[in-house]
Amino acid sequence: MASRCGDNTAARMGRLTMNPMAHLDIMGSLMILFVGFGWAKPVPVDSRYLRNPRVDMMKVAAAGPISNLLLALIGGMLLRFLNGNGLPTYSIDELLKIFIQINITLAVFNMIPIAPLDGSQIFSGWMMKTNPQLAMKIQSQGPQILFGLILFGMFTKISILWIIMKPFVNFFMLIFAGTSL
Repeated sequence: MASRCGDNTAARMGRLTMNPMAHLDIMGSLMILFVGFGWAKPVPVDSRYLRNPRVDMMKVAAAGPISNLLLALIGGMLLRFLNGNGLPTYSIDELLKIFIQINITLAVFNMIPIAPLDGSQIFSGWMMKTNPQLAMKIQSQGPQILFGLILFGMFTKISILWIIMKPFVNFFMLIFAGTSL
């Protein structure tokens, strides 16, 4: 999306590839192994090269969650097709449901309007117009808030993030897979 909007930074840095090694973040990978939560390298975007920086950054940020929902939709269509023809085994059925759930969960999680998640970029364009001070505070304090919410959920077994996300994940699971969590 950034490339379509005029920024070729990702291509110049060798990040416009399907090779997962180009996107691997060592610390994020170690965290997923030892803590159960991790990340990849953020997509490099230079807003100076975008034709309409405010709107184009919103488009770039929305591309990730939209692609996750498209993958979930494809998985859901495949699941419904196979179920409609009586073809899937239990393993394939469960694998597709997990695939759909992971993609929906990633899309919903990334739409939370806390930096560094995509939702902060999507909604910051609107927030900069209505409340620039709050938008700047969310951008600067976002990583600490997000990390605090994740740690709180890990230590207390009460995930505030999941409480917020679960209704949306269930909604999309019903639409795409015909089942809820």
